Amino acid sequence: MKNYLKNMLLIGTLFLVGCSSLIQKKENASIIIKNGTILTMDKNNKVINNGVVIIKDNKIISVGNEELLKIYSAKKIIDAKNGIIMPGMINTHNHLPMIAFRGLGEEGIKNRLFAYFFPLEGEKLNRDLIYKATVHGSIDMALSGVTTYADMYYHMDEMAKATKEVGIRGVLGETVIKFPVVDAKTPYGGIEYAINFIEEYKNDDLIIPAFGPHAPYTVSKEKMQEIENLSKKYNVPIMIHVGEFDDEDKRLNLKNKSVIEYMDSIGVLNNRVLLAHAIHLNEKDLDIIKKREVSIAYNPMANAKGATGIARAYEMLNKNIKVGLGTDGPMSSNQVDLFRTLSYASSMQRLKYNDRTIMTPDIVVKMATIGGAQALNLDKKIGSIEPGKLADIVIIETKSPNMMPNYDPFATLVFQANSSNVDTTIVNGKIIVENKKLKTYDIKKNIKQMKEIENDIAKFAKELAEKAKSIN
Repeated sequence: MKNYLKNMLLIGTLFLVGCSSLIQKKENASIIIKNGTILTMDKNNKVINNGVVIIKDNKIISVGNEELLKIYSAKKIIDAKNGIIMPGMINTHNHLPMIAFRGLGEEGIKNRLFAYFFPLEGEKLNRDLIYKATVHGSIDMALSGVTTYADMYYHMDEMAKATKEVGIRGVLGETVIKFPVVDAKTPYGGIEYAINFIEEYKNDDLIIPAFGPHAPYTVSKEKMQEIENLSKKYNVPIMIHVGEFDDEDKRLNLKNKSVIEYMDSIGVLNNRVLLAHAIHLNEKDLDIIKKREVSIAYNPMANAKGATGIARAYEMLNKNIKVGLGTDGPMSSNQVDLFRTLSYASSMQRLKYNDRTIMTPDIVVKMATIGGAQALNLDKKIGSIEPGKLADIVIIETKSPNMMPNYDPFATLVFQANSSNVDTTIVNGKIIVENKKLKTYDIKKNIKQMKEIENDIAKFAKELAEKAKSIN
């Protein structure tokens, strides 16, 4: 009897052990996103319905269907509620602190850059304004699904601090220009400032430091070459305005040579360079850009508002030139999110080429995500939802009236969506926006700061506008 009981106990134990081995232990993750349509933006442009994204720490570790829920567990599970799960959008050209001046100089001033922008900056820019305005702009972008932005401005250390406080990514290029500015008392003082900034932030997890020479006509040949050598030494990007205006060759006193040909002849075009605007370019220019692996920041909304022209983005893409989308500064398009820019990107190209079949929504969304990452040479890290990439992800809800019906998520994003439809923003594996609410910064505090800035600027801005109009 005793032997019988021992045998039964042994059999029971073995049975329990066998059953427990059949129960698969789930792997731990940090965040699980489920129940949404995933636009992976990978090389095959794969779309996954009822998709699941697994995030561990700051990286995506798995992407697929609901079977992944049997494999992974996480304390934080986000239900996308049939929304669109997509890579965080990338704004490839901005001057973010100018958000403090948004809405000014709209009275029909002809030479708005030199007669209004520069004098306004000269009078009112300072470290404190740049920091507070960058916080404000970063909040605006985070709430609208922009997880990375590229910028050219001043006091980049202040911008970096503000950007990191909100929690988004910044590719920040210290401006270099041939006259004294707010952070450089001598011409070209931005070079030294940039070097110090690069040294401070070269290993940061959210900030990529860069050089931002203003334009070929405001930076000498020798200084352009110096910046190129420093860019190579530190392996950082160069961002520069090129082809924004149709008279840049005259400003440079070029004869029988385009601005692109000039830049190529002095050896400053390569794969670390991003050209902002690139509107007034010819076929030969595009061939040089392709050959040198130069990138483009296409700013259709700002260019339309400023009546500067329509870039040949469709032809650039057909030549496999790297093209991302940008808003330009908040005084140019008055926006820092990309939703209206998405629609402009498609519509302006169709208008330019008189062809409604081009620049389909999937191509435009690509420019706003992996295309922007490629333009900034960050496509190995961000821009698509793939295992191994950093977890920069946004969720766009599809329950609001403007999002319904949602037959094609790409078309919905380009022609229907707006920033209010962004439900969740994740950057580097950290939730920045959840349920349409910012989690990283006190918005009321920032609103108070911006109101103080507005009160300080208003009177001077009005007087300056009257003066600028009188010299049209």
